[in-house]
Amino acid sequence: MSSVTFSESPDLESRIEIIERNLVEVVTREEMIEVLQTKKPRAYVGYEPSGEIHLGHMMTVNKLMDLQEARVDIVVLLADVHAYLNEKGDFDEIREVAEYNKKAFIALGLDESKVKFVLGSEFQLERDYVLDVHKMARITTVNRARRSMDEVSRRKRDPVVSQMIYPLMQALDIAHLEVDFAVGGIDQRKIHMLARENLPKLGYPSPVCLHTPILVGLDGEKMSSSKGNYISVRDSPEAVNQKIRKAFCPEKQIEENPIIQIAQYHIFPRFESFVVERPEKFGGDVEYRTFEELLKDYSAGALHPMDLKLSIANYLNKLLENTRKKLDKA
Repeated sequence: MSSVTFSESPDLESRIEIIERNLVEVVTREEMIEVLQTKKPRAYVGYEPSGEIHLGHMMTVNKLMDLQEARVDIVVLLADVHAYLNEKGDFDEIREVAEYNKKAFIALGLDESKVKFVLGSEFQLERDYVLDVHKMARITTVNRARRSMDEVSRRKRDPVVSQMIYPLMQALDIAHLEVDFAVGGIDQRKIHMLARENLPKLGYPSPVCLHTPILVGLDGEKMSSSKGNYISVRDSPEAVNQKIRKAFCPEKQIEENPIIQIAQYHIFPRFESFVVERPEKFGGDVEYRTFEELLKDYSAGALHPMDLKLSIANYLNKLLENTRKKLDKA
């Protein structure tokens, strides 16, 4: 059960396949191909420093590793100014968390020698950037800015102005970091579309947008740090086993099933095969070479939820083993 080994120099068709796998959407595919054919692209993801890095974050980290394999330069924005605007603490506290996040992303598998980590405060307080925020504010309606806010802020009865500036800055980060590809969960789509529409009005090119799926929480509801319905990269093997055993995983149900999603987005992209171990009286061990094979058996009821859960926990712990060791040494 070895991890997948990829080729050193993929051709254009292979690079496109690598970039597109497990994406919900590319806006637009034609533009992405043109960029790949004409230059060495540069991609970024912005992360508001968070106390726990979990499987949700790993969705975009996995895509960054795909992009590295496809010979795309990577920038990771540790968005300390954004976190401050979003009332996540003072700058000292936020930067301490950002440093942990950086170590976690490297431990997860990003090639440190090929990634540029940038704190937002390194460029977002410069005169040109601040002027661009004002210019962006002049061409963005209040309704559009509000629609681009994150869901939690949008639901507040009386959000503060800083939370409306936040999406304008996200759009401008793309321009000032000089990236070709903006990577994020599909929940970032409104912000990315704002960037595609308004950046050209300020003299900047439109980015290609790569959108990953959003994982549901282990309880089948929206993943939330307040609910604790996620698996952190710092969770012990015992904690992972316990959380997976308790996770929502209805028999035969594929949609909104967190265990099926973990298999699809975290296990199959990183392992050549997936073996479910079970007693002979229940059919014996079964090996799956593709996610589609597993999906077929599970939806038909040929694979029991608990057998799937036990194997998912086993593989997930293998995946996180090196990450835990690296973080312990960091």
